[in-house]
Formats: sequence, structure tokens, C-alpha cells
Amino acid sequence: MPSTNRHEQDRDASLPARETPLPWAKLMVLLAVRLAEPIGMTLILPFMYQMVGGFDIVHDPKDISLYAGMLLTSFSIFKALTVMRWGILSDRIGRRPVILLGLLGNLLTFVLFGVSRSFKWALVARSLNGIFTGNSVVIKSVVAEISDSTNRARMMALLPLMWNLGMMLGGAVGGAFVDPVEKYPWLFGGSVLFREYPYLLPCLVGSTASFFGLVVGFFQLEETLLVRPSTEPTSSAGEPATETTALVLDAQNEEGRDQPVVTERTPSKWDILTPTVIRVLVTNTIMYLAIAMHNQLYPIYAATDIADDGLGMDAQSIGYTLTFCGILVVYFQLVMYPILAAKHGALACYRRGLLLLALFSTTFPLLSILVKYTGMYTEHIVGFNIANLLSSKIFLFWLLLLVQLYVRTLGDILSFTSINLLVSNVAPRKTDLGFMNGLQQQTTSITYIIGPLISGYLWSWSIKHSFPYPFNSHFVWVLGGASLAVAWYISLDIPDSVNIFASEEHEPIQEVASDDA
Repeated sequence: MPSTNRHEQDRDASLPARETPLPWAKLMVLLAVRLAEPIGMTLILPFMYQMVGGFDIVHDPKDISLYAGMLLTSFSIFKALTVMRWGILSDRIGRRPVILLGLLGNLLTFVLFGVSRSFKWALVARSLNGIFTGNSVVIKSVVAEISDSTNRARMMALLPLMWNLGMMLGGAVGGAFVDPVEKYPWLFGGSVLFREYPYLLPCLVGSTASFFGLVVGFFQLEETLLVRPSTEPTSSAGEPATETTALVLDAQNEEGRDQPVVTERTPSKWDILTPTVIRVLVTNTIMYLAIAMHNQLYPIYAATDIADDGLGMDAQSIGYTLTFCGILVVYFQLVMYPILAAKHGALACYRRGLLLLALFSTTFPLLSILVKYTGMYTEHIVGFNIANLLSSKIFLFWLLLLVQLYVRTLGDILSFTSINLLVSNVAPRKTDLGFMNGLQQQTTSITYIIGPLISGYLWSWSIKHSFPYPFNSHFVWVLGGASLAVAWYISLDIPDSVNIFASEEHEPIQEVASDDA
């Protein structure tokens, strides 16, 4: 009988662990936070030119792009300056108050931007919105704390899903609800408020994610910051020795002489930057920089004239391709990635994602050569329609384009989701999660600032000159592919131990936040 029980236990141990159900009550708050950031980034894009043009500061229409660029970059700059502070603050006072404060601030600054009557007001509101949106870094720490090894990959996969959804929703909301008095006179024609503030309604609609997260979070979100009970020794006076109190040992040795005084150094957050952690963060920065360049360059490259080595696509055709990518994101995030991560591990998925992105970046510009020398652009430039698809050239073009975008989207998902898991996994303690995720988010925010500048400048430079390959119009793409290959090479030195959540190996933990935190 004991032998039978032993065999049953061995058989049960060999079976894969059953996935823990997702805590949706907590997840809804986190997903609302994650959704608010991309909505804030893209909401103003449809009406930004119109809005800036109406400010008194603009005297020449040619200056509109300059001031519009200042509004765009102010969001990313102030987010980059504060995102790490949010992570460190959450390590000190808890995740819950930081998340709720960020949601409240995001809601209020959205409204402030919507009632802007001057460029200075809009710039301040936009900058404040970037500051409060920076607290999205904290949600990665919470996901790591409320998940376990069976469901962490699936929960992490939801974050980039919300990001891509927010990127699509932001532009759609901004374009659909701007100037509602003129656009929907049958509904808002008598509204004095929206006539006075034509940009308020899209901001109110866009802030609903923050409002929902704030309400649900206030009642449902519990504190997740946990630390081990204090086991530090006491001083000779019987008082506990703290991190800021020197620990002096007065014990006598066998000859009656005092032993050397030993003082414990207060550990620094920067002490956790081991070679493995540095490799993870370096590859993260390179990857995000390349992806930021891709995101900026793709619509420009697709819309550029064929004579300038672009694809000559119209806005409608580009919109269809972005919708295609959005559909793929949902499938890859919810279905494919959890399966791949469970089978191969996050590190292997990360490496494969980097290779796929490098492959896309180096081969995608070849499509413009095919378009130029087959004459297919004379048909597809007028837009996407079923009749054109009957042409073998058009079918071949769209097939190759969608295959390339498939590779890019799969590479994005494997890389984005895996690096979020790895950054959380290498944090030695749960109280370091905010610091680690904040450091990652800060470097990422910087890449979002310089990536578009690099790609835009180099693309403009390359198509103005007739240099040979790779310094022709392919240069930006080749540069992105080469940098991704470097990131992949560095990732080969990252040990497989990063697949394990390091904080789970520590002793039992207890809550530190008060009940009203």
C-alpha cells in the first residue's frame, strides 16, 4: 500500500502543474492602468495639428509642426524623468497608493488638456499627463507579485495586449469625438461646453479607462508589496539594529582582546545590477530602440513614393495593414505566447523574438525593390480593393507584405512579453521589483524619444543621396537589424536561471503596508 501511494505521488509530480486561475478583480485595475498610457500617447494625434493651429502662439502655418512636436515629446520626456521614481516610491510606500495616485492624476490631466485655451496650458497639461502615466511601471511589479509560475506568462502577455489595444483606441477616440458640436450637431449642437472646448470630449472619453481603474481599484485592489519579517540582530542596549544603525560586535576572543568592530553597509538598490541583470537591461534597451525606429519608420516608408524607394501606399491601405497586425497581436498574446513560454521558457522566446525582428528589419526594404521593378504600384497605389487582388502582382505584393508583418508582429510579442518576464525574474527580492521595472521603463522611455528622431533623420538623409548599399534607403532598416543581432548575441550570455522568478526562492514574506495604504 505505501508503495502504491509513492507511485501515485511520483506520477502526480511528473504531470505539469495546473494553471492557477487569473485574479481578474485585481487584473482589471492593472489592465486599466496599462490601457491609459497608450491612449494618452495617441489620443491627440488626430486633432493635434488643428489644436495647435488655433493657439495664438502660431503666426505661420509652417510653425505648427514645431509646436506640435513639442507637445508630443513633452509627454515622453517627463515620463522618462519620473518613471523610475514611481517604481522606487512603490517599493517604499506600497503599490496600491502609487497606482491609485497615478490613475487620479492621469484622469485630471486629461481633463486639463481638453480645456486648454493656450499652448502653455496644453504643454503643462501634457507634461503632467506624462508624469502620472509613468506609474504604469508599477503594474509589472504587481503582476509579478500576484502571479505564480503557472500563470505568470499568461498574465504578462495581457500587458502588451492592452498596450496595442490602447494604441488603436487612442487614435480612434481622438478622431471620432473631436469638435462634437460641428461633427454631431444633432446630439451636441446645443452644448455650450463642447462649443467652448472642442477638444474636451475626446479627452473625457479617453480618460474613462483611468476612471474605471480608479473606482475598481479603490474597492478591489489590495496591497501586494510584501517583505520578509525582520530578523536583524539587536544592539548591546537591547534595541534592534537597523539598516542605518552600525552593528558593533563587542564579543571577546579567547585571549580577552576585543574583536574588530564590524559595521554593516546599508545595501543600495544599485547593488542588484549584477552582470546578468546588466545584460538583460542592455538587450532590453537595444530592442526597444530598434522597435521605436520600426514604429516610426513603417508608415513613412509605406507612404513614400516608389521613386524614393518607398511602397507608395495610401492611408487606407496602411490602415488595413495596422488592423491586420492588431488582430495578430490578440491571437499571439492570448493563445500562442503562453504555450511557447511554458514549453521553451521566456529566455528562449526572447532570443527567437530578437532573431525574427532582425530578419524582418533586414529583408523588409527589399519589398520596395520588388514594387519598383514589377510595376505593381500602378495598381495598388489607388487603395486596397477586391478587384485589385485578382491581379497576380497585387496578390503577390500583399502576400509578401502580410507575411513580413506577421514575422514582425510575432517578433514583437515574443520580445516584448519575454523581456518583461525576465526583468521581473532577475529582481532578487520583491521589494526590488519597483526599482527594476522602473529602471527598465526609464530606459524604454528614452528610446521612445530618440528612436523616432534617429529613424526620421536617417531615412530623410538616405533617400536624398545615391549611396550604395547599405547606405542607401535600406540604411535605417539594416542598422535596426544589426542592432537586434547584437542584442541577440549578448542574450546568449544570459543564463537559463532567469527563467525562474528569483523572489520565489526567498523566505516567507509578510505585508508591510497598513490597512489604509
